[in-house]
Amino acid sequence: MSSHVAVLMGGRSAERPVSLTSGKACAKALRADGYQVTEIDVGADLASRLVEIKPDVVFNALHGRWGEDGCVQGLLELMELPYTHSGVRASAVAMYKPASLEVFRAHGIPCAESCLSTVAAVNERDPLDRPYVVKPPNEGSTFGVRIVRAGDNNPPIGADWQFGDDVLAERYVPGRELTVAVMDGRALGVTEILTDDGFYDYDAKYAEGGSRHVIPAAIHDDVYAQAMDMSERAHEALGCRGVSRADFRYDDTDGEPGKLFMLEVNTQPGMTPTSLVPELAAYQNVDFTALVRWMVEDAGCAR
Repeated sequence: MSSHVAVLMGGRSAERPVSLTSGKACAKALRADGYQVTEIDVGADLASRLVEIKPDVVFNALHGRWGEDGCVQGLLELMELPYTHSGVRASAVAMYKPASLEVFRAHGIPCAESCLSTVAAVNERDPLDRPYVVKPPNEGSTFGVRIVRAGDNNPPIGADWQFGDDVLAERYVPGRELTVAVMDGRALGVTEILTDDGFYDYDAKYAEGGSRHVIPAAIHDDVYAQAMDMSERAHEALGCRGVSRADFRYDDTDGEPGKLFMLEVNTQPGMTPTSLVPELAAYQNVDFTALVRWMVEDAGCAR
């Protein structure tokens, strides 16, 4: 057993608060399980901190840019420190949504129609028929995501946009929100996420009572099996390691079975005892401590 674990958390992405919550929960579980744990709120001195404390393994609880997009993974590879979750390539491709969507399509995984554009171009002319969704191409936790509906009078992207010039536009898929956790290449189950307004935004994800999780999702058996299969295939196609989470929209507006569309794969999903992946692990009788322990022992390099 790796005895000394450095837990990376915080960082400087927009998802810093979520990462701090994940990291502290994982550190607490690892300490209770007998590991020596050093918590690191990641900054520019990360490399020197790791040289100083000499951990056996790194638990990467960072979310968002710089921690989830291959940057930290590349540093850990150079330092030859085993780390949890996916490697450089899988992390980078999964984080940049236009690239990951191309991977999914190449492997026969259905995705909504989409195109990469710019703020100026989208505000001048709709890139897709309304309704459609605009989102940053490389952010998580639904930061910047908004639905552009027929009859909206304001420009699709307002002055409060803080995510650069590039914009990913996707056809809006009506219906239901589903997610699947994959652990060691095997899908654990399908969760349906219910919100009051049908939009799983940042507040719905993290505000108390913002969403409700139904496990297993009450959907057609064939669609349930399809979601499991697509999640495993996406995990493999991207070259993911450890745990990942695949997010879907399920259009059952004409009845079941409906049509399933892959949105994205999250290579660094939230890790608190009530987060989506730990909930699905618990559904398979893997408690939070056992899940975190397995992730540490599964850590590695060069993938």
